[in-house]
Amino acid sequence: MQTRFEFFLQKPTVAATIIAVGLALHPASLHADERGERDRDGDRDRDDSRRDPVVFSFSTVGDSRQDPVTADATTLPLSGQDAHWLQNTKAWTRISRSIEHQQSSLLFFNGDMIMGYGHAVVPAATTTVSNVVSSDLVKFYTQYAFWRGMVAGMMEVGTCVVPVPGTHETQSKPLGKKAQVANENAWRANMGDLILDSSRFLNLLGAQPTNANVLNNGPVDGLTSDQSQLSYSFDFQGAHFAVINTDPVGKDAHAPVNWLASDLQAAKTRGLKHSFVFGHKPAFTYYFGATTNGFLPDKASGLDVDIVSRDAFWNVIEQYGATYFCGHEHIFNMMQPTAVTGGKSWQVLVGSGGSPFDASTTDATFAPASDRAYAWATVKIHRSGKVKITAYGFDDEFGPTQVLKTVTLH
Repeated sequence: MQTRFEFFLQKPTVAATIIAVGLALHPASLHADERGERDRDGDRDRDDSRRDPVVFSFSTVGDSRQDPVTADATTLPLSGQDAHWLQNTKAWTRISRSIEHQQSSLLFFNGDMIMGYGHAVVPAATTTVSNVVSSDLVKFYTQYAFWRGMVAGMMEVGTCVVPVPGTHETQSKPLGKKAQVANENAWRANMGDLILDSSRFLNLLGAQPTNANVLNNGPVDGLTSDQSQLSYSFDFQGAHFAVINTDPVGKDAHAPVNWLASDLQAAKTRGLKHSFVFGHKPAFTYYFGATTNGFLPDKASGLDVDIVSRDAFWNVIEQYGATYFCGHEHIFNMMQPTAVTGGKSWQVLVGSGGSPFDASTTDATFAPASDRAYAWATVKIHRSGKVKITAYGFDDEFGPTQVLKTVTLH
């Protein structure tokens, strides 16, 4: 297990991880910045792509929901729209438009697309409109609807959206931040048509996912609630993709390790070289800063609340050479958590799709140029099998898009 001290020893300098790109464009010129970003990225990769063409690309990000109580200081005052529908509309719109311009075939959204966090059951009192409309059930459905409306255009221009359940979708805060069956049902009711829409894949991308498994895989890990369309997997364009529910009913903050191991083994048996896993909670908390009282955050926030279970999960990731993408922490970070003991797999944390940043404007952080950046990752798979992961972002003042970090896998 990696200690916090070991992690900071291997942490690269800010100068090495933050690469400014191109000309400074006016923050209000959203479309110009997107076009510039696409052109700059193309210029950088053109020679490499001629020798080894990109055959497929996808993007990933998470956590776009807004918080009316603890909104980030830089987003205040909230617009009436964001205060009501609970999205960071400005940040998420710019990210989604950027992903469209990068021509990503898939977008994996790593949870917390809605504020949710209630209990999506039929309200006890249904005699008045106000009772119904103010219920958690209606709030869940209307918040899902608003987010679905924001991503609907992406699926008309060639980017299929693949959703990943997060804590705000599955858990109820008043019930102790525990996952609820009603919330899992609400997930399927609002996201199920995306999991997996083979016809849309075919229409948009010219091919369908294969070896899809969207069934109830929960019993393999002792889960008692229906996990269909919550943890699922498929192959596409020669790569394997597995989505995991990191907060299932009865086992919050635990990954379905047994199912994932069998799933990745099956993909390996089919001869697939690359496997990508998407979940909401990080396996390893990113400790982004320190105060006189200790590290920030002050406690584990991911799967590492149970070290034994977390290590079992990460051993599976390492065993099959997978890459893990996640959110939950509202921040950007890329790390090889077990590199000091020979581990090679990457955890890519992109929980920076618009939710209030974990690092406040006054925190002293270890990567100040990226710890408060709205960020996403785009992955390009080349004909040779080489994989290039590039993280992009822009600061909380909506300045020009930058490359935050690039990693190449072979």
